[in-house]
Amino acid sequence: MEASTVLTRATVRRLRQGPAAPEAMAPKEPDRLPRRQRRPGRRIKEDQEAAAVFREVVSFTPDPLPVRYYDKDTTEPISFYFSSLEELLAWTPHMEDGFNVALEPLGCRQPPLSSRRPRTLLCHDMMGGYLEDRFIQGSAVQNPYSFYHWQYIDIFVYFSHHTVTIPPVGWTNAAHRHGVCVLGTFITEWNDGARLCEAFLAGEERSYQAVADRLVQIAQFFHFDGWLINIENPLSLAAVRNTPLFLRYLTTQLHRQVPGSLVLWYDSVLQSGSLKWQDELNEHNRVFFDSCDGFFTNYNWREEHLERMLGQAGERLADVYVGVDVFARGNVVGGRFDTDKSLELIRKHGFSAALFAPGWVYECLEKADFFQNQDKFWSLLQRFLPTHSICSLPFITSFCLGMGTRRVCYGQEQAVGPWYHPSAQETQPLFGEHKLPGDSGGWVKMHCCLADAWHGGSSLLLQGVIPPEVSNVAVRLFSLQVPVPPRIFLSLVYKLEGPSDVGVALELTTGDAGGCHIGSISVLNVELLGRSQEAGI
Repeated sequence: MEASTVLTRATVRRLRQGPAAPEAMAPKEPDRLPRRQRRPGRRIKEDQEAAAVFREVVSFTPDPLPVRYYDKDTTEPISFYFSSLEELLAWTPHMEDGFNVALEPLGCRQPPLSSRRPRTLLCHDMMGGYLEDRFIQGSAVQNPYSFYHWQYIDIFVYFSHHTVTIPPVGWTNAAHRHGVCVLGTFITEWNDGARLCEAFLAGEERSYQAVADRLVQIAQFFHFDGWLINIENPLSLAAVRNTPLFLRYLTTQLHRQVPGSLVLWYDSVLQSGSLKWQDELNEHNRVFFDSCDGFFTNYNWREEHLERMLGQAGERLADVYVGVDVFARGNVVGGRFDTDKSLELIRKHGFSAALFAPGWVYECLEKADFFQNQDKFWSLLQRFLPTHSICSLPFITSFCLGMGTRRVCYGQEQAVGPWYHPSAQETQPLFGEHKLPGDSGGWVKMHCCLADAWHGGSSLLLQGVIPPEVSNVAVRLFSLQVPVPPRIFLSLVYKLEGPSDVGVALELTTGDAGGCHIGSISVLNVELLGRSQEAGI
């Protein structure tokens, strides 16, 4: 509640002097001064000041939102993190936290994360994190970073160097829409990290259980899927003795509260408490692997490290995520546009891969060429990354990337200007470039088109070279593993730029689920093969 009093300067002066006697308030004759001492300009200025009105606030209600909930410059709501153990343990759900809750449930896809096959993890580390992606309602940034090759990955980790990194809600919504699970990061580093670990790991079990319970509560409340635990500081003997117990308790409680969740451990400290990266799973760090869902190795490995890990991992090969630094820092295999060399060795030995900071294509290369470089990077890895199928109906997409130079709603322009809103990203195609069979030299490529949109900020552009002798080309966009219903409704909105005699139509093929596979199919037969469990569009 706000109250105010209107005061003139003259009134303020009188109040400060106290109430005047009646005779004192009567006007007095001005003193006779010599002409040279009179200052008429000063009298006019005082009269103007006396007439000025000022507002004095005598009470106010402070802003109820803690500073972490909004951006100090724009006051827009933002995603946040915790910088200390005290902040983590003091957190309880508030009404304002609802802005950060992901609304998109984790989508179903094939093959599922639970299958015993090599997986692909993307660890997103970009310039400290919480950039334009922190704005819950989007922002007006130009040329933002955007990730849209979701069909190739299984797990998305949002990484920063804050103690508790809660994934921005836009990333969680976009990942879940594509069937990708999302992990936050719990990290301790340097001397401050050692003191923090001593505070909750070196004491009684209730101390580390309290931290684990809060991490579980946060993942459950904000609707993401688990944690990467990264302890990069030495541990005392008492603390390291409790670390496997902390991991096991966290993993058990998280599985109980968040179905399908994961807890991963980063290759850092040893069971002795020493901080010494091993670049492999071995007898010195195996105890942590045995206490959670997976192990994320450091990046300076060689093939001999992979060979040694075969015996350590046993039947859990897929739970070992071999780290690949895309920036190629240190003595690493591959990286940058040679990351396929890393993937080739990792897949050769049957391990999962953890791609660290693939935003290199955005940070280090020309922003104007971002989409071309992004597509090039992932196309080089494509043969090592199995594509995932969609497993639910109805299926609708406008191919919006969650960004654009204008906003369009079903063909009607709503606003002009740059915008970025990851939660608005819709399902992207599962397949990319298509080469026509034979020696015709024909090809068709798919690209994001920001210049034109039907709904959102972008559309899908198909362009290529189709030789005159080729009468029919089918470009594969999606693969669905769903029971085919008795009746199917297909709808397509398109805009044709080119020869007017070109016809465009949606094509659906079906087949027995057991006989279907996902491959580099460029031309599809329109023949209906019978009712089945697999459909391709």
